[in-house]
Amino acid sequence: MEHIPYCQFLASRSRRRGRRHRVAAALRAADRRHAALPAIHGGAIGAFLETAAIVEVLRTVDGDTLPKPVDLTIAYLRSARAVDTLARTIVTKHGRRVVNVRVEAWQDDPARPVATRRGTSWLRADDAPA
Repeated sequence: MEHIPYCQFLASRSRRRGRRHRVAAALRAADRRHAALPAIHGGAIGAFLETAAIVEVLRTVDGDTLPKPVDLTIAYLRSARAVDTLARTIVTKHGRRVVNVRVEAWQDDPARPVATRRGTSWLRADDAPA
């Protein structure tokens, strides 16, 4: 993530953890606040979740082709205060053609996520429907 300009813009970082929870990512709250609220903007949270998922998929597949999203759902569960946010990425299915990834973001307590992301992506662009 340190080499991706968009991740630098979001001020996010990552590190690997274990087999199942592969990416632990952090979104620094600096400059990601909502203009009118003491919270992190929902767009920044959504971008953070999607970026963490993409980075994890890229780490697990051969080649450097970006995955093509099939579906994506983000659930905003509670207000993300203007403090650093952490996330873990869980690959729920990794096949030859598709991958299902879940990302959970929290601030103080991993048992109380502020948002989750669930999605499916095509791994090979030539397999994806037009």
